[in-house]
Amino acid sequence: MTLQPSGGDPLRVMVVDDHPLFRFGLCTVLAEVPQTEVVGEAATGLDAVSAARALRPDVVVMDLHLPDVSGIEATRQIVTELPEVGVLVLTMFDDSESVFAAMRAGARGYLLKGAGQDQIVRAVHGVGRGEAIFGPDIATRVLGYFNSPPPTSDPVFPELTSREREVLALIAEGQSNSIIARDLSLSPKTVRNHVSSIFTKLHVADRAQAIVRARNAGLG
Repeated sequence: MTLQPSGGDPLRVMVVDDHPLFRFGLCTVLAEVPQTEVVGEAATGLDAVSAARALRPDVVVMDLHLPDVSGIEATRQIVTELPEVGVLVLTMFDDSESVFAAMRAGARGYLLKGAGQDQIVRAVHGVGRGEAIFGPDIATRVLGYFNSPPPTSDPVFPELTSREREVLALIAEGQSNSIIARDLSLSPKTVRNHVSSIFTKLHVADRAQAIVRARNAGLG
């Protein structure tokens, strides 16, 4: 680790990720950085909100795909209740919809999980200083958005990616995962991952509830 933060009180960090090994590894990396204290961790969105209330960290490192409420919703609740807490999203989702949903929710930074350890540490401390931090690919996407004409209307279910909305529309039509995979030229595993993410983001328990939500919104 090359970064050597110094001076002042330690930066208090909380890590939120549902993968135990990744969470452990990230906590270990951050704990080894001078002037950095890992004060807590959480594996779900609801636990993240509860822990943030109790611990009042300076920075929350937040995954987006969590088993109860999404990282975007958890970010929104944390920033609303604790505006002094900075949220850095660290996720595998690199689509524009996820990036801008996280920004609208109040995240100060957005990195992909392929980022190097030094980059993650710099981002954590940058967010702790109140800076807006984005990985190179994400920064390019953000700049491209502001250089593009504004959209004519907000999409249905803005928390979903465009691909997830396509999958949801087919679910609303009553299509099976195998048919969805064929129609969208996706692997069955990818479709299952999209369906799981849709259920999490829409806070529905099963396909039937997803169909009701989608049809009420005009899909299907």
